[in-house]
Amino acid sequence: MNKVLAHAFFNRKMLLCIYTGFCSGLPFFFIVQLIPAWLKIDGVDIKTIGAFALTQIPYLCKFLWSPLLDKLSPFSLGCRKGWLFLTQIGLLIIMPMYGFLTPKNNIEIVVILSLLTAFISATQDIAIDAYRREILSDNELGSGNSIHINIYRISGFIPGGLSLFLADYLSWMEVFAFTAAFIVPMLLITISLKEPSHISVIHPDKSIFKQSINEFVHRQSFRNTLFIIAFISFYKLGDSLATSLATPFYLDMNFEMKHIGTVAKNAMVWPSLFGALLGGFIISKYGINRSLWISGFVQMFSILGFAFLSYEGPFLTINYTQLIILATVISFESIGVGMGAAALVTFIAKKTSPLFTATQFALLTSFSAIPRTLINSMSGVLTSHLGWTNFFSLCFILAIPGMLLLLKVAPWNSQS
Repeated sequence: MNKVLAHAFFNRKMLLCIYTGFCSGLPFFFIVQLIPAWLKIDGVDIKTIGAFALTQIPYLCKFLWSPLLDKLSPFSLGCRKGWLFLTQIGLLIIMPMYGFLTPKNNIEIVVILSLLTAFISATQDIAIDAYRREILSDNELGSGNSIHINIYRISGFIPGGLSLFLADYLSWMEVFAFTAAFIVPMLLITISLKEPSHISVIHPDKSIFKQSINEFVHRQSFRNTLFIIAFISFYKLGDSLATSLATPFYLDMNFEMKHIGTVAKNAMVWPSLFGALLGGFIISKYGINRSLWISGFVQMFSILGFAFLSYEGPFLTINYTQLIILATVISFESIGVGMGAAALVTFIAKKTSPLFTATQFALLTSFSAIPRTLINSMSGVLTSHLGWTNFFSLCFILAIPGMLLLLKVAPWNSQS
């Protein structure tokens, strides 16, 4: 048993999944954790910070340019390696630029810069998802994607933890430059990568996008395609909304940035690593269908931790007890959401054809981002009207439709 687990999780392909998770996670959490904290500290109001989620629109629309990544090879490095190299260079250049701005005085420029950062990051995600799908066999998807997702979440410790901690001691220019520096080792690994083999039946005189959709609908049927799209859209809606304003929420509970950074270091990293092993084990042992059920319930009930923290706070003084509560909430959320994300990405990977890897993967993951981004943009308005406790109760309710759709797309007793 130990040898089987060791082989499943400790081999070259799994190490590459650590790389892909870090590549995807760092710029995303830069946008959703570090930038909102920067805006909050500079005095930008919570409604504007909530609406800032609309800068994630490129993640919704990435399927529009994903066919280019199945067709073009930048610098003749390959369709995967070339795009990874190009996007990582772009991120390395753009991320330190925030340090030249003051949010309240340059909010329009911050929005434009964030849209561009999200566009480059989303493009990198297209290449990353296709690369991971092409190097993993069907039997390796569970362990590979669970590692990818949890390293993706662990990477959030840098912009959402370490950088926030340093913001108490360094200028924002230095903080943004420090965060961007983590792109460098990723870029060095990208240069050393070997381009994976591609299976291609693409007709150059026809639309790649149309070909990929026709293949998917023909394989799944039109009716099942609609259920799959609905499920992917709603499965993570509740927990995504709950974490959309996590850093401003912690600050409203009177935790300082150094508290958030220090607690996040231990409360996010170790539970996420545990979630990676647990998620991969559940998928391998019980199949993707039962994994979606188990992970879905865990991620749904992890939302109640935020509701409890909001009910107890805001705290007049921060002592050891409050830090333990914060650590418990973040730990439970890291395990639950990590498990749910790993199961969902594995489900999407299994539904993706290797004939149109980048295009279909980007299209399906975009459906998961559409409701998340649209409703997250209203999170600031919702919290200002409902208050934090009622807001998290709403998040819990919004997690229910995705679970109900499991009855159709992934029945418990169906072998998969």
